[in-house]
Amino acid sequence: MPIDEASANGQLSLPLEPPPPAASEAGRLRRVVLGGQMCHFRLRRARRRTIGFQIDDQGLTVSAPRWVSLRAIEEAILEKERWIRSKLAQWQDWRARHGAQRLRWVDGAVVPYLGTELALKLRGAAPRTSPACVRTAHELQVALPAAATEAEVRTVVQDWFRHEATRILGERVHLLAARGQVRPFTWRLSSARTQWGSCNEDGRIRLNWRLLFFPIAVIDYVVAHELAHLTELNHGPDFWREVERLLPDFQAARDKIKDEELAALPL
Repeated sequence: MPIDEASANGQLSLPLEPPPPAASEAGRLRRVVLGGQMCHFRLRRARRRTIGFQIDDQGLTVSAPRWVSLRAIEEAILEKERWIRSKLAQWQDWRARHGAQRLRWVDGAVVPYLGTELALKLRGAAPRTSPACVRTAHELQVALPAAATEAEVRTVVQDWFRHEATRILGERVHLLAARGQVRPFTWRLSSARTQWGSCNEDGRIRLNWRLLFFPIAVIDYVVAHELAHLTELNHGPDFWREVERLLPDFQAARDKIKDEELAALPL
């Protein structure tokens, strides 16, 4: 049962089991006591207005603005203790039933990218002015030493994917929107674990950055799907005609992604 990212005034979840030793040694995990049990979470400072929570096979990641104190973050977690335990049980059940395999974030690991694969290559620490990741034809070169922890590698790679998603998804959004008359809208990245995209009645579109794992044709289908919702906030015949107007022959891409499980993806 995949679990969504949520804001501090919404819902969240986190695992209660102890963290991997390497992650603790890296000093990247923090902890809070819930119901007498120690719970660990990873804190990530980000440019956002609210506190956001994401749970996956690495545990809980909390994304928060720089001005929010650690105490405020802990209080946000404590407020949802009952909900946390309920969703934790659902998450663990889903993982047990689906048997999702954890990716090892080490040199040589393979990650999907635009329908192909990139092998991670740890190329050693680089000057601060150099990019953290450099993509070649078949590799993603990561500016970390061979001794870097899996948590460090995963964080750097995920940041690179988000940056790439902003660029590539932005290009596809503007390309497809230019094909027809669409009302004004805004868009941003999403980290949801249950939706590839969404569009509300106010014209706010969200697109999952993990779409970067799939070919451009699949990305275009999800983009066209959400753009069509600017005209039709339903899935009736008029909606599908609008999708086809924006993206003829969309059916193959729709079939490719409809059975994909977001929670089973490596990032």
